[in-house]
Amino acid sequence: MTIGQGQRARMDLATEIRACSLCADAFARTVTAHQPRPVVWFRPGARLLIAGQAPGARVHTSGQPFTDRSGDRLRDWLGMTEPEFYDLSRVAIVPMAFCFPGYDAKGADLPPPPVCAATWRGQVMAALGPIRLTLLVGGAAIRWHLGRHDVTAAVADWRAPAARGVFPLPHPSWRNTGWLKRNPWFGDELLPVLRQRVREVMDD
Repeated sequence: MTIGQGQRARMDLATEIRACSLCADAFARTVTAHQPRPVVWFRPGARLLIAGQAPGARVHTSGQPFTDRSGDRLRDWLGMTEPEFYDLSRVAIVPMAFCFPGYDAKGADLPPPPVCAATWRGQVMAALGPIRLTLLVGGAAIRWHLGRHDVTAAVADWRAPAARGVFPLPHPSWRNTGWLKRNPWFGDELLPVLRQRVREVMDD
């Protein structure tokens, strides 16, 4: 079987991203002083895009996205099994930064380096082609895709973008447990619709 030029170009893009070291000097100055390890999890033809934030320390070690408690909670939100979630033929997981950004002096996660999205995100979106359902997980993804800075307001207004196949979501970090308790409408109103839409897209 001959691989078309377009598909070969997209495969080369994933290879380029895996070899990226743009942030090596910045990572070396963090508390973790780690090396870049881009976590690339997409393939052209995916029908569902999970637009995340950046890998955490556990994902940096595993090399697979959402292999942590945030991933457990996100899969519960979506009503997806692990095999479904990691099915590259149907699901693309593309964070705003492909590498773990490291910790600051207080042990908190650093934000995704803007240079990553500026360098790679447009190319990845073009390579993926049409996406049937996009999930914006956390503030960085919501800002990039919707241009909104208030996460609570953006998620509360979920119905309009959902009609276009885009769901803004808070980050599933366990640090957001308080947010979920303060905003019960998220579980009561948004999640049932989201799970139904995920099933339609995954099972079609």
